[in-house]
Amino acid sequence: MRISELSERTGVSPASIKYYTREGLLPAGERTGYNSTAYDESHVARLRLIRALIDTGGLTVAAAGEVIAAIDSPDIDLDHAFGIAQRSVPRDVTPPSSTAIEQVRAVMRERGWATVADNPGIPLAASVLDDLATTRTDLSAVLPRYAEAIDIIAEADLDAVAASGDRDQMTETVVVGIVLGDVLLAGLRRIAQESHTHRRYRGGVVPGQAHEPGQANETRELT
Repeated sequence: MRISELSERTGVSPASIKYYTREGLLPAGERTGYNSTAYDESHVARLRLIRALIDTGGLTVAAAGEVIAAIDSPDIDLDHAFGIAQRSVPRDVTPPSSTAIEQVRAVMRERGWATVADNPGIPLAASVLDDLATTRTDLSAVLPRYAEAIDIIAEADLDAVAASGDRDQMTETVVVGIVLGDVLLAGLRRIAQESHTHRRYRGGVVPGQAHEPGQANETRELT
């Protein structure tokens, strides 16, 4: 297919397609003439991946390039791919207090979690605990329950990796799952929070809705 068709199918402009190719995120198409290039389904899939990493995952082009390089590298270990993906997600974190760091490490010890010393999740979680401490110190008490739930999610992540097939698919599942998985979990958490709120405080009744699980109410007014 020509670049115009590739653009139409993916919603990515020809200029962006050429830019991603220059930056090494997208393999070049096959030259079929002096001023023409052919693309195939692999380019469609790669462009959709690029846009998912950037638009949904919030990665910069440079960070997306590092993630894609990990996917394409034939020699990279899965644990190394995990590290690259974890560090690619943009997070502005204020250096946390030693108290918050110790709270996180206490939960790690309780759950039997072993990580490298500079795992980005440690300061990220600790910085949130510092923020909570300025307003609601009681919320930090639920940290062990959160950790228990995260253990289940982490196991599910690894099960998905193992089930994804060959090595290339496993690596892609690792990096894409980390980058986009955070967004997916945030969405599911909001759905579950509202459902449990209605169940706990309204007897399961959703205001203005037909009360069927999964049925959205497009006419409900939010107040």
